[in-house]
Amino acid sequence: MFLKSTAFISTLSLAALLSFNQALATPSHYATLSDNFGQYFHRELKSYKVPGGAFVIVEGNDVLKLDTYGKRDKNSNLAINADTVFRLASVSKTFAGTLAGMLVAEKKLDWQQPIVNYLPEFTLADPQSARQINLGHIIGHSTGLWPNSYDNLVNANIKIPKIIGKFEEITPMCNPGVCYGYQNVAFSFIQSAIEQQANQSYQEMLQTRIFDPLKMKSATLGFNAFQQTTNRAEPHVKTKSGFKQVKVKQNYYRLAPAAGVNASITDMSKWLIANLGQNPEVISTDLIKDLTTPGIKTTKELRRRDWRSHLDSAHYGKGWRVYEFEGRPLIYHAGWVAGYVAEISYSPELNIGMAMLLNGESRVVAKLSAEFWRDAFLTADRLDKKH
Repeated sequence: MFLKSTAFISTLSLAALLSFNQALATPSHYATLSDNFGQYFHRELKSYKVPGGAFVIVEGNDVLKLDTYGKRDKNSNLAINADTVFRLASVSKTFAGTLAGMLVAEKKLDWQQPIVNYLPEFTLADPQSARQINLGHIIGHSTGLWPNSYDNLVNANIKIPKIIGKFEEITPMCNPGVCYGYQNVAFSFIQSAIEQQANQSYQEMLQTRIFDPLKMKSATLGFNAFQQTTNRAEPHVKTKSGFKQVKVKQNYYRLAPAAGVNASITDMSKWLIANLGQNPEVISTDLIKDLTTPGIKTTKELRRRDWRSHLDSAHYGKGWRVYEFEGRPLIYHAGWVAGYVAEISYSPELNIGMAMLLNGESRVVAKLSAEFWRDAFLTADRLDKKH
């Protein structure tokens, strides 16, 4: 029987789930679901006039469905293909959480270490409050800082060292670990800790610990790497007269852990497979469990328009959101940056995952993903009854 529990994550044995589902499920169980989603994806993107996109659905170590839609640039005839590179925006946080978690597992970092140990120039209106914020708070959005602190300055293209200096003006809204406040600037403080303990640049760490071992051949970090990629999807923003192509901005690329990764849908299939536990030599089951253990409650997520009828609880783990979707654990993250939308999610119980990348700003991804997981769990229930 498939697991349903309100204490869904704390009681999960990931290794047992993987073994159970590998024995129970085969790709054919979700083939119809995948094919139907492919048709729905094309229909909805066409309806919303999104310039282009791509999606992938995986089960265990297998790609069930990978498909693309539309153009890299609405003004050209270049079609998006499986290796077209998109910006991942905040889905980049899943990589940052994993890199930090690897160093914690290797005893090079500790989630309880104060961030000021690695970023001594960081302070708040009350310096003692700054010293109470640890690496776990940084990676789990429980710093106590006001949501999206100084994102306005990132949008204004202010350099990051100057933004860090502005934190001395902030009085937190709560003590660390007490309340949720989503961050981009503060989240990226984790880069200093990673680089100092790994003795590598953040980019080198990504390449040697994740991209290379998982054979994510198109994945890169940063603005320059994206601009040098020939097969890339250009950004489009929504206007009253439809989608308009815009230039790629550098601002959020300066926050590499929060929004710096570029990847194709083929790369995302490999990232999903690894997070389903299929590459334990790269991402161990213990690390996956650590990253997806629920941390701070994120009650605002329960009000998401396309998801609210399905979500029973929502938390943030370490670089991943942790949902309870109609009694089932679902690991999730989304990203949105000028001209791009990305989503990634997986069910450790069903042993399947999906990702979507768009080169046009549209909320259609939330509708698509919510309905995909509704249908996936309905499929699982039917399989359950047969057994």
